[in-house]
Amino acid sequence: MTTFLGIPTAPRGVGHLRGDEPFPVAARKALANTQLRRNLGKATTTIRAKRAAVVAELPDWEELRAAGQAIKAHTMRHLDHYLTELETQVTARGGTVHWARDAIEANRIVTGLVRVAGAAEVVKVKSIVTDEIGLNDALADAGIRAYETDLAELIVQLGKDRPSHIFLREMGDVDPGLTDTPAALTEAARLHLRRAFLSARVGISGANFAIAETGTLCVVESEGNGRMCLTLPETLITVMGIEKVIPAWRDLDVFLQLLPRSSTGERMNPYTSMWTGVTPGDGPQAFHLVLLDNGRTAALADETGRQALHCIRCSACLNVCPVYERTGGHAYGSVYPGPIGAVLSPQLTGVEDNASLPYASSLCGACYDACPVKIDIPSLLVHLRARHVEEAGRAHRVPSPEAITMAAAAWVMASPSRWAAAQGAGRLGRVLGRGGRIRRLPWPLSAWTAARDAPQPPAQTFRQWWRAERGDRT
Repeated sequence: MTTFLGIPTAPRGVGHLRGDEPFPVAARKALANTQLRRNLGKATTTIRAKRAAVVAELPDWEELRAAGQAIKAHTMRHLDHYLTELETQVTARGGTVHWARDAIEANRIVTGLVRVAGAAEVVKVKSIVTDEIGLNDALADAGIRAYETDLAELIVQLGKDRPSHIFLREMGDVDPGLTDTPAALTEAARLHLRRAFLSARVGISGANFAIAETGTLCVVESEGNGRMCLTLPETLITVMGIEKVIPAWRDLDVFLQLLPRSSTGERMNPYTSMWTGVTPGDGPQAFHLVLLDNGRTAALADETGRQALHCIRCSACLNVCPVYERTGGHAYGSVYPGPIGAVLSPQLTGVEDNASLPYASSLCGACYDACPVKIDIPSLLVHLRARHVEEAGRAHRVPSPEAITMAAAAWVMASPSRWAAAQGAGRLGRVLGRGGRIRRLPWPLSAWTAARDAPQPPAQTFRQWWRAERGDRT
């Protein structure tokens, strides 16, 4: 297990926060998939237009963003207090709270609860955090079948093939004459999942928000599967990252305006489900809340990096990111892709386990402009790049070529005369350029041009231009 300031981060070998290859390698493969790029371009363009339209309807949108940012910042500063209050309120209303330090402990808790309930299968909704910890794998190892109930998640779970073939192969109760039409596939999934909903004794959910004031949990979704998963089983288990808590009911009003507009371009979610503890004769009669750390405390310890914990999982930053639009989510190697994944995943795992992700950005700033809670993702990316350089430097006695280059640049820039000489010498690089770009530099600078072009130096430096235009005047 890696650590930050001695605080454990997410363990290796369990869950889905680390990719098999660094981002540049995975991204290069994704860029070769022209169909993927066309699909992503169309999808992100559509959702950007929808979001812009509904955001424009609110004259106080920027005030809402500022309120969301303030609520999250306040909560993170007092997270211990609000988590303790949440536990007290959930317990007072008949629920049971479990604390999980990491993915291994969370999987053990959930698997044990399912076994106690005597269930061999579970239905799931809003399960990105359970994907983070690899819960489905842990349940399968325990002989427990998990049904993903979001349609997209169901397709991903069933296999990698044409949709009708997936359904026919994996769902034994499907009409053999099933076609590829969206309506037919949706109806097949609906009937298949309804049988699972009516028979499952245990439901497992994530949570969008948890209200410390009352112990209330909230899930927002668009398909109605959440409502079924949250109300029909005898036992409900919610796995929630500790950062999802908010102080009071009045705070929820802010986020229920920010989230749907930023996520799906809707004024409100079709289904907003809330539940508080256990109500005799109504809904699940056993409720368990698993509060998951899994590296979040390590992120909280970084006063700059903790902003990433403000995220409400709306995906707005993904839809405006030029890098994500061209590579898709799999290249990030984590369940959290895009700009937010590039700053959240390295903090959950330890920066060195995801060292390439903070560089998966052009630093254009579009993600900050789109974020409904004003997370300054560009600044976080730069901050994590600096952390990577520092941590890599401590881990290696021999300085890397990059470190040597940066040290040399710092020495040159520290002296006006040295800097002027370097600028003059840099003009020699014009012979390497064609069309205003240098596409190949000699070693060790070849590492730079292997992934990008370098601009051809100008024929005249700024200092030379100034002297020519202004003489010695300041």
